[in-house]
Amino acid sequence: MKPSDTPKTYRVKSFGCQMNVYDGERMAELLDAKGIKPAADGEEADLVVLNTCHIREKATEKVYSDIGRLRKADGSKPLIAVAGCVAQAEGEEIMARAPAVGMVVGPQAYHRLPDMLDRAVKGERSTDTDMPEDAKFAALPKRRKVAPTAFLTVQEGCDKFCTYCVVPYTRGAEISRPFGELVDEAARLVDAGAREITLLGQNVNAWSGEDAKGRAVGLDGLVKELARLPDLKRIRYTTSHPNDMTDGLIAAHGEIDKLMPYLHLPVQSGSDRVLKAMNRSHTADSYLKLLDRFREVRPDIALSGDFIVGFPGETDAEFEETLQIVDAVRYAQAFSFKYSPRPGTPAASMDDQIAKEVMDERLQRLQAALNRDQLAFNEASVGKTCEVLVERKGKYPGQWLGKSPWLQSVFFEGDAQIGDLVRVELAEAGPNSLKGRVLESVSA
Repeated sequence: MKPSDTPKTYRVKSFGCQMNVYDGERMAELLDAKGIKPAADGEEADLVVLNTCHIREKATEKVYSDIGRLRKADGSKPLIAVAGCVAQAEGEEIMARAPAVGMVVGPQAYHRLPDMLDRAVKGERSTDTDMPEDAKFAALPKRRKVAPTAFLTVQEGCDKFCTYCVVPYTRGAEISRPFGELVDEAARLVDAGAREITLLGQNVNAWSGEDAKGRAVGLDGLVKELARLPDLKRIRYTTSHPNDMTDGLIAAHGEIDKLMPYLHLPVQSGSDRVLKAMNRSHTADSYLKLLDRFREVRPDIALSGDFIVGFPGETDAEFEETLQIVDAVRYAQAFSFKYSPRPGTPAASMDDQIAKEVMDERLQRLQAALNRDQLAFNEASVGKTCEVLVERKGKYPGQWLGKSPWLQSVFFEGDAQIGDLVRVELAEAGPNSLKGRVLESVSA
């Protein structure tokens, strides 16, 4: 399209974490408010927003590849905006290397995207990577109609400075959004159709604030308040840090029925030496004892975690310690990655970088163990009855797909609608999903 053309359609492509998904949804709402419509499936968009993630390997180069592939059938390029963490870290470089990009906006400044778009239409390229406090949330439009499951960012940024991680540099210091603002947004999400809300944060359990009576509360206090919303049926939160886990949040898993029996708590390594080199604040033993406390209050809780293999200096024996912690926990789900250096992080300049082939072999062994345990968890669920929140239609006529309380994908056949809570018996297990048999529809 020509610079003078106002975009009529847009597409937001979000990569990486759930917070990026949330940010992508909010940017879409900003564009909707300007009268720009989402491009239909298979339709070329006039404006493409690449909402990037800096966590994965070679993230920056992948952005340039995506930019290079954006071309319309007539050979022209759409108007391109690069947002997210790569934009924050590489903003000026992107502008210099990619003339096709009209806007670069960081994750704390995307509320200014409409103004940047007005300038881009006039041919003015712009970069905004400022990090104001949480001004963007006040500037965002009210939430529109949402799916049965919705994300709600409650905390942003990180003060932990793990030696491998760029988040403190791309998302800034830890901030907590105000209690009342979050309760109001959650209520609007429920009014718009959400039955389940996942509270998001880089360190979500670091959230703190003051309730309506001026009392200091942590994340458990916020969860308790949201649980009062009658039409909100489920609450989840991610991602937690072991250092920020409180007695109150642990107890909440045994006290609040709407808080789902699922916990994502990254450990990263089973080696205390590696954990110290990563600047993690826990040991393998303290992590395991923390999980034991969750299991005491909620014996059926599904546990999830993150792992990095091949951190600089990791020995074969230290990797074996990671396998040992996997064997001890028996995760229901987990995410695992090869270490990859991020420019500017302390780990990138450490000695003893691990060879790629060594990391590949370790990752394969780790994922084999994690896949084994995920299948075992699913198989142990067969025979249970639970409520499944219907999220979408399945592959076949009459088939529906939703999530169990333990965040398992469950498909079933029967009468249902998106947003229903359906009681099913879990009848068959596979590595990534379960088949359910409908018992009754709990709610519509």
